[in-house]
Amino acid sequence: KPNFAPSGLLAAATNTVRKADGTSTLLKYNEPPEARKPLVGWRLYVFKGDEQVDLLHIHRQSAYLIGRDRAVTDIPLEHPSCSKQHAVIQYRIVQEKDESGNSKGVIKQVLPSLSAFVLTFYRPFVIDLESTNGTHVNGEAIPTSRYYELRASDMIKFGTSNREYVLLHDEVS
Repeated sequence: KPNFAPSGLLAAATNTVRKADGTSTLLKYNEPPEARKPLVGWRLYVFKGDEQVDLLHIHRQSAYLIGRDRAVTDIPLEHPSCSKQHAVIQYRIVQEKDESGNSKGVIKQVLPSLSAFVLTFYRPFVIDLESTNGTHVNGEAIPTSRYYELRASDMIKFGTSNREYVLLHDEVS
């Protein structure tokens, strides 16, 4: 008898990145349907010790893959304690209830300059992709494979690297 159950082969084919040398890499992460490009200019300030070594603008797309595999990542990491596909910063739309109890889809945001009637906040999320040495936000390990909401001024560390990534947006100076 024929088996019409999903095999996963189509999903694997669409999640595979082919490299110039003929090899391929299967991506560990797919963007959710609620993924949205941010409206605010978010930045990651990269520090090594007390010295700022880089500034990354992370508002030009809805997700940023972070890791050692330069062929597939948006933000490459050099430290050997970091996984090839270590984590993702993802912007998402979420369902929230308004003051009358109706559910509505909103991109997580309230800019300080907007009316108090807007009850949502524009924030990115980070998700650890079951990395070997974990992801830390403000010194605390975050759970793997779960979205963790980030806030302005959060400090992110990947693996046991000494680099610290401080998250800020245009409304925070």
